[in-house]
Amino acid sequence: MRYVMVMTYLPHPDTEQIAFANVLTALGDETRLAIIGHLARNEENAMTCGQFLDLGSKTSLSYHLAKLREAGVVHVRPEGTKRFVTLRRADLDSRFLGFLDSIVATTRHLPFACRRGDVLSGQQAAEALARESAPQFLT
Repeated sequence: MRYVMVMTYLPHPDTEQIAFANVLTALGDETRLAIIGHLARNEENAMTCGQFLDLGSKTSLSYHLAKLREAGVVHVRPEGTKRFVTLRRADLDSRFLGFLDSIVATTRHLPFACRRGDVLSGQQAAEALARESAPQFLT
C-alpha cells in the first residue's frame, strides 16, 4: 500500500497586501483580540489552535483564526493535524509601525489561558502577569 502525503496550504496576504481596513475589521471582535493578546504573551513559541479552546468552540476558533489570517494579522502553518499560529509582528510593524503594540496593550483586560489551562480575567490576569514579569532571585 502506498501513502501520499498531502500538504495543506493556507493563503496569507503578502506584507504589502496587508490593508489597514482589513486589519481593523479583523480586530473588531473581542475573541480575536483575546487571541492576539494570548499570542503576544507567547510570541517566543508558535501556538496550536487547541491552546485557544478556552476562548470558544473549535468551529468558532477556526472562523476567528481564518479572519485574522486573511487580514494578515497572524500566520497559520499547517503541520499534520495541527495548525501552528504566530503573530505577523514584523510584517505589521513594517506596514503600521507601533499599531500592534497599541492593540496588544488593549488586550490586558481580556481573559487568557494560563500554562495550566486555567482561564483568568480581571485582577487574576493582572496578578498572573505581575508574577510572570517579577524578577526571580536565587536563595
